[in-house]
Amino acid sequence: MNSPVSLELLESLRRLDTCTVANAIETFKVRLRNEGFTGSRLHCLFPSRPPVVGYTVTARIRTSNPPVKGRTYVDRTDWWNYILTIPAPRIVVIQDADEISGLGAFIGEVHANILQALDCVAVITNGSVRDLRALQTTRLQFFAAGFSVSHAYAHLVEFGQPVEIEGLKINPSDLLHADAHGVLSIPETIAAKIPRAAVEIIERERKVVALCRSADFSLATLGDAVHGVFPDHRPPPNEAAP
Repeated sequence: MNSPVSLELLESLRRLDTCTVANAIETFKVRLRNEGFTGSRLHCLFPSRPPVVGYTVTARIRTSNPPVKGRTYVDRTDWWNYILTIPAPRIVVIQDADEISGLGAFIGEVHANILQALDCVAVITNGSVRDLRALQTTRLQFFAAGFSVSHAYAHLVEFGQPVEIEGLKINPSDLLHADAHGVLSIPETIAAKIPRAAVEIIERERKVVALCRSADFSLATLGDAVHGVFPDHRPPPNEAAP
């Protein structure tokens, strides 16, 4: 389990959009640039809401068929106990393990309010959610692959184990950053360095934008400005050349 970062750092990360955080992570070359984020099939339900940052609570579910042991999710109070073992703020990550995911929705009005009461700030699933109007009345953010009118046979298979959502491998207590663009994991080793790196990137990008809107714009000045934004954007040694 990762060590919780300071509240000040969490707030600094929350003030950044996920694209800027992704740019900042790239500068440290701790992973390939095609890793560490979810694919485009995951949709943000409330894109106007601000970014969320939190530690992952993981679970795996199925919805297509009844649970083998005959228990539904409302019987799993052990799941709620597990949630409280992860530091707040918490982001619930639910992998629908059915061959065709999303037939039924594990998260609806009731469960969303339970999670909010347990200091969760977001729900991420490759499956479906439902009760959209009711979800909008909560403070939670939601990322899902689709919607369903029914919970069908939604039930927990396991929790507290690694999961994978749209190409992003997630372990319990990983630190995630998410907004309208998608979900991004933050490597613990560089988390404290990201806000400063992000501010430097933002300042350089603003110079390019200002140039494009100024009377001094030319292809020559544009080239110099862009190289200033990405002074060293070469791939890491282990990244294959295009």
